[in-house]
This record gives sequence, structure tokens and C-alpha cells, in this order.
Amino acid sequence: MQRRTRSLAVAGIIGALLAGSAVAPAAAAPVVHRQGPSATSDRTSPIEARRVDRVPTPRLDWYPCYDYAECATVRLPLDYDQPRGATTEVALLRVKARDQQNRIGSLFVNPGGPGGSGTSIALAAPYFFGDDVLDRFDVVGVDPRGVANSEQVRCFATVGDQSRAYAGLNVAFPVTKAEERAYVASSKAVGKGCSTTGRPLSGAMSTAEVARDMDVLRRAVGDRKLSYLGFSYGSVLGQYYANMFPDRVRALVIDGVLDPYAWLGKGKARDLLQEDRMRSAEGAYRALSEIFVRCDAAGPAACPIAGGAADTYELVAQRLRAKPVVIEDPDLGSFTIGYADFVAATMSALYDPYGYQQVAILTAALLVLTDPAAAAPARDGARSAVTRLAAEARQQARRYDFPYDNNLETFLGVDCTDANHPKDAASWPARAAKADRRDPYFGRVWAWATSPCARSTWTVRDEDAYTGPFDRRTSAPVLVVGNYWDPATNYHGAVSSAALLPNSRLLSSDSWGHTAYGTSACATGAIDEYLLNGTLPAKGTICVGDAQPFAEAAGEQATERAETAKRSLADQGAPRRGEPKRLPPVVAPLPAVGTLTVR
Repeated sequence: MQRRTRSLAVAGIIGALLAGSAVAPAAAAPVVHRQGPSATSDRTSPIEARRVDRVPTPRLDWYPCYDYAECATVRLPLDYDQPRGATTEVALLRVKARDQQNRIGSLFVNPGGPGGSGTSIALAAPYFFGDDVLDRFDVVGVDPRGVANSEQVRCFATVGDQSRAYAGLNVAFPVTKAEERAYVASSKAVGKGCSTTGRPLSGAMSTAEVARDMDVLRRAVGDRKLSYLGFSYGSVLGQYYANMFPDRVRALVIDGVLDPYAWLGKGKARDLLQEDRMRSAEGAYRALSEIFVRCDAAGPAACPIAGGAADTYELVAQRLRAKPVVIEDPDLGSFTIGYADFVAATMSALYDPYGYQQVAILTAALLVLTDPAAAAPARDGARSAVTRLAAEARQQARRYDFPYDNNLETFLGVDCTDANHPKDAASWPARAAKADRRDPYFGRVWAWATSPCARSTWTVRDEDAYTGPFDRRTSAPVLVVGNYWDPATNYHGAVSSAALLPNSRLLSSDSWGHTAYGTSACATGAIDEYLLNGTLPAKGTICVGDAQPFAEAAGEQATERAETAKRSLADQGAPRRGEPKRLPPVVAPLPAVGTLTVR
């Protein structure tokens, strides 16, 4: 797979996940075979069939948009138990198959989040999908209800009300007692706002409702059964659809997989943090620890912190806990880098296949900047390196100004409504501290992400949310893809999900970064082959990622993710067949974490 490159890839925001020990990587060719006849699939339940099938097939009034795509909006039932009641507007975008004469049908895509824009990832499809996929499928993206170009959820009446409620959330995660108190207070304010002003849409954004929307839209685009590729949280949506509508699956791929029971939390697990169930921080820490091992093995010529990399990282973390670094820059002004910023920047880097480079560079630079005895030339070079990263962070920073930004509310509208969470937000400091003792550095990041979901303040519910089972036999196999070093969606989430689904195949990849598509020619080819022809990789297939830490040839550069800014994509126009590919613009479940906080 050809690649478009740049010198240093900076990853975006993170997802959720990991448990268990890493599986030893092993190389394997993508041996494939065609799936033979399987037992009869389970049937869609009469209740679910009645809900969606009595909704008249919408007429999609497609119109040209963004240079090479088509857009449409449609009104769907807010509550499928009341198909003639209130509705919500849902936006779609498609990039039509290049070879319409040999078109297979529509391929629905979801970038994760929750809260990621399906219309944006569909518009970016020509930049990351294989050309054979682009030839044969109309790629269709749907902005889930409440999200992006669909009717937006709003938990506050004004931007001013929102900004005041969010005041305590403007850190990567709280570290001091004062920050914790402010974070808890804001979490309660957001939970209450979404449970009152945000209604009724905030209580109708569960994954089950989006799966119902997708089934109606599958019918609207003329497909008898669904073809689907979901990344990260999109794996939850894929598993919900597979289990709610098991006889309506043509080909379903989930890449970067969350265990649905860990996501949901049933029985005694309902009172645990979602992080305690999914162990996302364990995955991130495992990936970081392996980077340190490979750094030391590669030596200082390849890795600037080699020779005790893990100890060096911990030393920097301790220094930043004691005293943040303040940098004066003529362009950025004065900005501070504290412990939470360092950890958040590390997490963001792990999201990218070449993020190990940023981990090493940032750690080496901060080692100098936190050392009062460091020589001036060294401090100048370190300051320049950190300032470059901070400038990128400022461009990506979340702002709560005009117009109303509901990104956090879309994430919470799904997670808080879908899943069970502890009752009181005031319990989060102790719970987060415990998570951090268990999984160093990253436990607090993941634990605090869901504090607005505390049941005593997030009180809105979807009575029709789906709670399982998640082990139904589908009419076509589900291809479950997990990579060993994914810091956001644990490889073991893929293992456990594949074990749940009786008609599934696990594809493993010794890859880095978040999700496997585009990181490995082997994994990408296997996914494409299944989507196109229904051909599954052989049982036990293990792919190897194209990027391995500190093993690249001198001068080799990182692959960037496709962007999702629609106007920018439209200005560039769709790439021609055979042009280099980028990584898919996957959105992972923690919208509050960036790279460096510039303040």
C-alpha cells in the first residue's frame, strides 16, 4: 500500500480499552479462504422488526456537495415506538462508486467517537480506502442523531451557560485537589444540563437508536443487507447492529474493537467505572512500556532517551508534578506544560503508528527544560521542540466560543445514555486515583472522561437502549480486527468480541497506533477482500504493521491521517486511482484530551 508522508505525525484524540497480556507478535501472510455455508442466522426479533419496518422507506433527495460527493437529509423517528411522533433530522453523505456498472452496493462507515462525523469520514474515503473498494461501493456516512450536520444536541441554552458549566473541564485531567473539585462541579453541571435542556434528543442518542436509523437508511439506499466498516466506537455500533438485526448483514467489519459488555456494564459491573471494565489505561501503558523497551534496544542513535527510557520518562513526570515548565514564546506568548499535559501528549502520540517518535522527542526536550542545570544551548533546542508541538496543540484546541460547540455533548449523549456508571460524581477522585495506581500515567485520563455520566446527575435515559445479548449468529460473518499495541481499543476487546459472536473471524495485527486499517498492507488487504468478495482471512492470521518503533530506515517518514475538514477536502478534490493512501480519520472516545494544553 503506497503512502503519503510527513516528518512527524501528531495523533488526534483517544479512545477506550485493554485487558490481559499482549500476544507475542508473529509474522504471517494474509492467507485467505472463502467462507463456506454456515448455520442459519438468528432472526431479527419481532419487536425490533416492527419498530423499523413500519417506518416508510425515506426518499433520499441527493444533491451535489463538496465537489465530488452527494448529500441528503432525512427525518427519522425520535422514538421508534412512536413512528408518527416527533422526528429528528439526520444527515448523510455519499461518494459514489467509480464503476457504477459493477457496483456492489453501499458501504456504511463510522469513524468512532462516539460523536464522530460519518459524513466527514465518507468524504475522506477516497484518501484512505483501497481503489477496488472505491470502484465497487458507494461509500455512505451518516452523522448519528445529535452529531455534526444532523440535528445537534444542545445541553445549554447559550454559549455563555455552556462555558460557565465547562469551566472545570479545561484540563487534560485533574491532578490537584482544587482541579478535582472544579472537575466534579463541572461534571455535575454538564450532567444536569444534558438531562434537562438537552432533552429530548439527549435521551434518544443511544447506540441502539443509531443502529435503527442505519437499518432504515440501508433500505433507503436500496440495499437488501448491510455492508459496514466501523472504527473504534464504531465497533460498538457494528456489534449492536449485528445483534439487533442479525439476518440483515451482508459484510460487517469492526476495527479497533470495544467489548460490548465492558462498554455497557451489566449486573455488579454497573457500579464500576467504565474504565474499570474496559481497562483502556492498561493498553496505553503496555504500549508505552514496549516503546521504552524498543528504544533502549535501538540505542541513542535512533532514540534520544535510550539507556533507561522508562526511568527517564518517570523522572520527567515527577519533575512536572513538582513544578510545571513555563515557556515564553514571541508567537504563542507564555504557556505552561504540567504533568497532565505531558501525559495527554503522550497518549495522543500513541494514537499514531509513528507516535513513538513524538514520545521520545518530547520526553528528551522536557528532561532538559526541567533541569535547572541544563546548558543554555540545550535549553534553546529543547524549547524549540516543545514550542512546535505546542503550536500544533493550539491549532487543535477545543474552544467554547461562538458558534456553539457540542462535541463533548455528543460523546456524553451516547456514552452516558448507553452505559451504566457509578452514582455520584464526587466518587471520581478516589476511583481515578485507584485506576492510576493500577495503570500508571493513564488511569486518571480514562477514569475522568466519564465523570459527567454519574447517575445522580445524568438522569435522562433511553427506555429503548439495547442491553444484549451480543452473541447472535449473523447472516454473514463479522470480521473482527484488533492490533496488539492499540492504546485506545484493546486488542483483547477484539478477542472477547470475536468469542461472543459465533459467526465471526478474528484478524490480529502486530500494529501501532489506533485501529489497523492503513497501518498494515496485510490487514488492509484482508479487510478489502472481505468487503468486496466475502473472503475471510484464514483462522489465526496475524498481520505485521508497516511501522515498528525505531526500526525504520533513516529518513523514512510517517503516514498522516486523512483530514476531515469538508471544505479543505472539497478544495483538494478526490485523489485519482493509484495515488498514495493515508490513514482513516478515526475518532476515539475521549474528546477532552488533546496534545499539549497551551494556557
